[in-house]
Formats: sequence, C-alpha cells, structure tokens
Amino acid sequence: MIPKPMPAPHVFTLEEANALLPRLSALIEAQSTRRTAIEERLEQLARRLGGLPEAIQIEAGDPPDVRALKEDIIARVEAYQAAWRDVESLGAVLKDARQGLLDFFGHVDGKAVWLCWKYGETAVTHYHGLDEGFAGRKAIPPAMRRHMLN
Repeated sequence: MIPKPMPAPHVFTLEEANALLPRLSALIEAQSTRRTAIEERLEQLARRLGGLPEAIQIEAGDPPDVRALKEDIIARVEAYQAAWRDVESLGAVLKDARQGLLDFFGHVDGKAVWLCWKYGETAVTHYHGLDEGFAGRKAIPPAMRRHMLN
C-alpha cells in the first residue's frame, strides 16, 4: 500500500492569522482555566494519596472519593486535550501550552517561516525560521507588514 502524501500546510497571511486571534485568545484563556482546575485536583489527589501516582487511572481498590477525583481529572484532561485539537484545527501550531505560544505557517520575503504569536499580544508581529524557536523571533518591520497583508 502506497502512503498518501501529507497535504501541504495552509500558508497564512498576516491578515488571516490576525483574524483568528480573538477566537484563539478566548480558547487559550479557557485553556488556562482548565489547566488551573486540573492542577488543583491533582494537588487534592496528591494530598489524599500522599503523592501522585505515576498514572491517573481508576484502580479496583480506590475509595469512592479517590475514584471520583480521578474520574474528574481524567474528564478534565480529555477536555483540555480536545480544546488544543480545536486550536490546531484552525491551522495554528501549539508550541507552548503554558505560555499560549502559537505559530502559523507563513512566508516572509518569499521564505517559509513561522508567524509567531503569544497569548496577550494584540497581533502577530513576529516570525522565526522553521528550525528556530521563540528565542529566534524577529519583528516584522512595518513596511513588510503592509506588504504581507494580501
């Protein structure tokens, strides 16, 4: 069987990426709330058990309160993971969940790059090479920004 070729990623313009930011900001804010709730429940579980188990799974001998807490954590983690898939279904690539750092595949001066956005920023104003990370971010100069809004 011959494998299907991977579809080419969508190439975002600045205009397209920036148009997604209100929706992405709301999604990431909700994710932060979800993560905080998961962390609180993990702390409760650790206090109850005297430490966290290697994996959160229901055990036959779990007392009812521990079982309920584990079930709650599992459901919350599943919702958290599903919401990140929703973010990525919009074309964004999650780089750091805690910081709300997202990249969009784009072009700058005809070169493939990551258009880089971090939760709290009002617009996509930076980019970096495909093999670079956040530390390699470069500002998109205003003249280039105007040129990229097509």
